[in-house]
Amino acid sequence: MPSTTQLHPIWRDYPALQPELQDVMQLMTTNINIPDKAINDAILAMIHGGGKLLRPAYCLLFSQFKTTDRQRMVALAASLETLHTATLIHDDIVDDAALRRHHVTIQKQFGKDTAVYAGDYLFVIVFKILAHYSSSFKSIQLNSENMEKILMGEVQQKDRHYHLDITMAEYLQQIQGKTAELFALSCFLGAYESGQSQRFAQRARQAGLAIGMAFQILDDILDYQESPAETGKPILEDVAEGVYTSPLIYALQTDAKADLLPLMSLQGAITPAQRKRVQQLVIDAGGVKRAQKLATKYTQEALTLLEKLPDQPARTDLINLTRQLLNRHN
Repeated sequence: MPSTTQLHPIWRDYPALQPELQDVMQLMTTNINIPDKAINDAILAMIHGGGKLLRPAYCLLFSQFKTTDRQRMVALAASLETLHTATLIHDDIVDDAALRRHHVTIQKQFGKDTAVYAGDYLFVIVFKILAHYSSSFKSIQLNSENMEKILMGEVQQKDRHYHLDITMAEYLQQIQGKTAELFALSCFLGAYESGQSQRFAQRARQAGLAIGMAFQILDDILDYQESPAETGKPILEDVAEGVYTSPLIYALQTDAKADLLPLMSLQGAITPAQRKRVQQLVIDAGGVKRAQKLATKYTQEALTLLEKLPDQPARTDLINLTRQLLNRHN
């Protein structure tokens, strides 16, 4: 694997951040060392497979408000991206996913057992990095608590599979656990480990939580806006798997419910044509527009918090990145 990796185009506008993101990738690569070369290479391919590195980026940006050990901050950022990668591997197992970012998943290549071990191995790497670089046990404690929140978010989602009475409150609780909490942790650790006050770090955490909520809602909206060629997965795959998100939940609160329920009752047997029908019904019922308004609410909450940060280049980058990220589909 080369010492440098092609970063996502989003970072072209942040040249000062690029070297540290490259260092994050290099540190992750250095720590992956599984004797089975095929599995080792599959994990490395996933790490270098075109992810945006958003969580480490937010960690690094929040660490720039004070002068601090940059090598240590890069390591903490690497631990966060490693944690994120581990959760993706396990998500693919649960979802029986064949593709991620247009690449064959580890569970599809090597089976679920091997994928579980690969994900578990990455969890070990997370704590290995934290034990070596964190300034206190606080980071390790927070990472372990975050793993629990991610797990509980996934468990709640699985528990509500094919439940057409799922509420918005339940949906928001799910996405907070499975997505937003890791954004919150990334922002908090960047601030906390760089020596900022607890108050500053908590404000960073609140901003990260709002960013993560908006990010997941926007991702859920994509199912109703983009084609399989763009998303890299079949149309409304979540619907077929019984995972109901904000656009559909909103549509089920309208007269469209009468047309949607017979289609939803098909569960996993729903055909591609019927999924397309669900997609159109949700759009026509205003489900996508209402979900976009919800994402905008969280986006504005995040930007309001970021605008209160000290007037430094890092604040400008955080605001610009958040606007770029959360306005990308509006």
